[in-house]
Amino acid sequence: MSGLSVRQVRRRYLVLHGLRWLPVGLMIPVFILLMQERGLTLAQIGLAIAAQGVMVLALELPTGGFADALGRKPVLVVASVINLASVALLVVADSFALLVAVWALQGVFRALDSGPLESWYVDSTLAADPDAVYEKGLGQGGTVLGLSVAAGALLSGGLVALGPMGPLSALTVPVVTAAVFQVIYLTALLTLLVEERPAAGPGALRASIRSAPRMVGEAFGLLRRSRVLLALVAVELFWGFGMVTFENLLPIRLADVLGDADRAAALLGPGSTVAWLASAGGAALTPLLIRWLGSAPGAALLRIVQGVTVVGMALLAGPVGVLVAFFACYAVHGASNPLHMGLLHRQVDGPYRTSVISVNSMVAMPAGALGGVLLGMIGDRAGVSTAMLVGAVVLAVAAPLYLPAWRAGRVADGQPKRTEVSGKVPV
Repeated sequence: MSGLSVRQVRRRYLVLHGLRWLPVGLMIPVFILLMQERGLTLAQIGLAIAAQGVMVLALELPTGGFADALGRKPVLVVASVINLASVALLVVADSFALLVAVWALQGVFRALDSGPLESWYVDSTLAADPDAVYEKGLGQGGTVLGLSVAAGALLSGGLVALGPMGPLSALTVPVVTAAVFQVIYLTALLTLLVEERPAAGPGALRASIRSAPRMVGEAFGLLRRSRVLLALVAVELFWGFGMVTFENLLPIRLADVLGDADRAAALLGPGSTVAWLASAGGAALTPLLIRWLGSAPGAALLRIVQGVTVVGMALLAGPVGVLVAFFACYAVHGASNPLHMGLLHRQVDGPYRTSVISVNSMVAMPAGALGGVLLGMIGDRAGVSTAMLVGAVVLAVAAPLYLPAWRAGRVADGQPKRTEVSGKVPV
């Protein structure tokens, strides 16, 4: 596909993956508190973020089809430019309407960005060596993601602790810095990601637009034919809803415990760093979890354990207890994602890989938007702790949905060779 060796593909994937997530680490500790600083209530914040889910719901599948039909690199470049525009707008957005626009652009970015880089890695790895085990790179990707977000969060906390800089509030400075790193990522993307694809130009674009609906239709066809794939995608409904607890509500919970939003933001910088380091450690344990428990049983157990950690975040008294539960939650999160994505990739081959990942992401983002609105309303009326407890239950009840993948794995283990035909696994 690209003329690169397995090792070169993995290295480029990890570099690009790390640069992709570093700006996110800068913004995670501050973006909720920044919206509160600009006058939004929890319910309004949930509605603003819901714009992201709406855009993902509308665009996720067509953009996944474009990536499979036109090529992963052009889609990722466009996504990166849109993300840069979104972050730049966040620097100056001072009203509910502008913040909705910020998150709508984020939705377009997420729809375009979801899947192409990972699909490029898997397909390029298999092109270099059809027998290569790509789960190793996916696990390392989770580790790099955690380290990158941790580094960004640490830098974010340091920048907030320095206080305002000129016309920028302390909470805005990390957003400006994230925009700078986004430019660096775009440059690296143009340089490092190479792929063979049809000739560029209007004809290729028209052909990809015509091909995209077919790719999307085939992706949904896989869902109809495979109970395993359908159950795995359904996990994302619960996961997307429940992730609101530790992505959006934790900063507010910590601010309530401390009684000061700026102190919470400054503490969340190093706190998020530790959390994402824990996430990286969890991802690094992926091979051991597969060996000890198996992918599907391990993923199911981790869904339950993550729900327990969110309960701890909601009920433990004092900032230390809340943060310890937060760290444990992210360790579980880091271990869960490679297991889930590995199971997903095993159900589909190259031509439809990005489209299937897009289906998986499509259900997660609207579920997260719904969780943001509903848990935000619960938080406003009954308290943040109550909202987190509801999210914890939703996370845990997804565990049985891994049973079809577990049963299919046991059947496959008893056969001489697992059969995959043109992206179809008739389970």
